[in-house]
Amino acid sequence: MSGAARDLNTEPLHEAYSIPLDKIDVADPDLFRSNRMMGYFERLRREAPVHYCADNEFGPYWSITKYKDIMHVDTNHQIFSSDWSLGGITLRNPDEDFQLPMFIAMDQPQHDEQRKVVSPIVAPGNLAKLEGVIRERAGKILDSLPIGEEFDWVDRVSIELTTQMLATLFDFPWEDRRKLTRWSDIATATEESGIIESEEARRAELLECGAYFTNLWNERVNAKEVGGDLISMLAHGESTRNMQPMEYLGNVILLIVGGNDTTRNSITGGLLFLNQNPDQYDKLRKNPALVESMVPEIIRYQTPLAYMRRTALMDTEVGGQKIKKGDKLAMWYVSGNRDEDAIENPDAFIIDRARPRQHLSFGFGIHRCVGNRLAEMQLRIIWEEILKRFDNVEVVGEPKRVHSSFVKGYESMPVIIRSRKN
Repeated sequence: MSGAARDLNTEPLHEAYSIPLDKIDVADPDLFRSNRMMGYFERLRREAPVHYCADNEFGPYWSITKYKDIMHVDTNHQIFSSDWSLGGITLRNPDEDFQLPMFIAMDQPQHDEQRKVVSPIVAPGNLAKLEGVIRERAGKILDSLPIGEEFDWVDRVSIELTTQMLATLFDFPWEDRRKLTRWSDIATATEESGIIESEEARRAELLECGAYFTNLWNERVNAKEVGGDLISMLAHGESTRNMQPMEYLGNVILLIVGGNDTTRNSITGGLLFLNQNPDQYDKLRKNPALVESMVPEIIRYQTPLAYMRRTALMDTEVGGQKIKKGDKLAMWYVSGNRDEDAIENPDAFIIDRARPRQHLSFGFGIHRCVGNRLAEMQLRIIWEEILKRFDNVEVVGEPKRVHSSFVKGYESMPVIIRSRKN
């Protein structure tokens, strides 16, 4: 079965067309956990590309589902705000008594000033230094995998590689690095996800994260020499060194989630898509150089963050629909990446696409993902190293998907490696 057919047919299309248009709520996390959302987005792109949902647990919102309309909203930040004080970047408004400002949820000029502080970590010169480290670690992770027995690819490969990278970027205590994984998971979790017992427990763990990182901040801010890690950059940056504790925690969580969830879910998704599309896997084996174009295709096809939210700062219009000041809009990158008016044959996974970088997964405008090149590099290296070692990594069961309409990811995926290359 082709990947496109598999992807759409996990949920019979008639389900998405069988309910009234005004009753559709594509932000329902159950659709994502069961991988049934694509038919709904297909219908919205056809019948209501700018769609109003009046009934959602976090309040009414507009869904922006076409590529060109998403680009319009994402690049017009004078009209559409990301500011945390207006609700930030998710449909769920921050709780008044537990607000976590972060630069992705800020508008200009504050956004630009804080983003500039951390951007040197992913400058081309630094990425070149990191490449050898990532390759060595990827090799060790892959060499440790069992042969001939089932194991969880998410835990053993996707999480481990990205968590090691995060620990390096933060210069975080190596033996505690899985704390980063946990904090990343709970940052976007709800009580229904099964990851946390209650909202109170989630807050308590996030405050533990804040206390841990405050200790690291105090060590770095008093160091005789300024380090090249993210915490040192924040502690000494002109626009970040005087942050309040919750703003520091907000930015730490942003960097953890941005550096962890996205890459780890693309590492898992890429293997799943190759298994769903054996013709593409064969193509890759015959020509490993196709890793270069496969990486952005994986990122498009996975779309690890399904949407970003904006708030209208004034009355405006999108796709012929009148948007009022204060309205919430969800830019569904996961839908725009399947828009046939922008991308040829978008439901197919094609590792040698002519224009593989034409996707929305990193966003556009001032909020375009700061670590996009690092994410691509990690994916490229892990696949180069996989191809050196194994002819086939076989997915042997359905992955367990994350219960979230924001993070589009995987909790686990069972695989078997039958043999190593000689």
